[in-house]
Amino acid sequence: MQSFTDHQDLQLNSNLELLARQVVEGFITGLHKSPFHGFSVEFAEHRAYNLGDSVKNIDWKLYARTEKLYTRRYEEETNLRCQFVIDMSSSMYFPVKEYNKLTFAVQSVAALIYLLKKQRDAFGLTLFTDQLLLNTPARSTTAHQKFLYSKLEEALQAPDLNKPTNLHRVLHQVAELIHKRTLVIIFSDLLNTVNDEEQVNAFFASLQHLKFNKHEVIIFNVTEKAREVDFKFENRPHQFIDMETGEIVKANTGNIREAYLEAYQGYRKMIALKCAQYKIDLVDADIKADFSGVLSAYLIKRQRMS
Repeated sequence: MQSFTDHQDLQLNSNLELLARQVVEGFITGLHKSPFHGFSVEFAEHRAYNLGDSVKNIDWKLYARTEKLYTRRYEEETNLRCQFVIDMSSSMYFPVKEYNKLTFAVQSVAALIYLLKKQRDAFGLTLFTDQLLLNTPARSTTAHQKFLYSKLEEALQAPDLNKPTNLHRVLHQVAELIHKRTLVIIFSDLLNTVNDEEQVNAFFASLQHLKFNKHEVIIFNVTEKAREVDFKFENRPHQFIDMETGEIVKANTGNIREAYLEAYQGYRKMIALKCAQYKIDLVDADIKADFSGVLSAYLIKRQRMS
């Protein structure tokens, strides 16, 4: 598995395809040691070994019993449609001038697209702020894969400042635009729903719309955990700027840490309970972690749907 530093180095080169290949191939290499082995393919039958066949598929246990060479033949799963939905509002560019939430989301999606392409599954892409910016159909071709990589790389080029989020409006649109029974994978920091009951209700109404249309949903709640979740700031006065509105708040972190943690943890518990109620997978995604958690969560969902 690539290290976090390697991810940052590849970010500078904007080579998403290279990153995706290295992350996924490294992840797959380790599957034989994990409970995810065999998710991408299913065993079909044995056939006689022919000169030129790959030796890695030889069944050596069968050879020990029969003294004849046979290879294992596999059938790939090919019936999944997946739509990636990425929040591109201004808060996703946090931390500023560092490896940020949007970069993590884009690179995670690039890796998942590479994995789906290997499985011959179809994949589409939705980008949004307070409105729909891009929505492609789900396809499984190499040309489509390269087109999506180009759109993802464009998304990383320059921050879109003071752009708010309207996740529920976009999800209602996505629910109607995509093919029935699609796996919808959402990458967002969900910050527009914090301390806003109306936004929370609207958000879950849009998730109900997706479920009503027979879609399955995974939400990756992307955060910079140390600062956004654990509120690890030096105990001194700070100036906090709302990246979507420009509003400025000045506060001493020591004076507000306890109240912040209590409010944020209560919010996260409420979101988690509602997602469980609607049978929606909610996954915490810390941008300082590697992508194995994202890939594992996808594979678990994939197995449940098969």
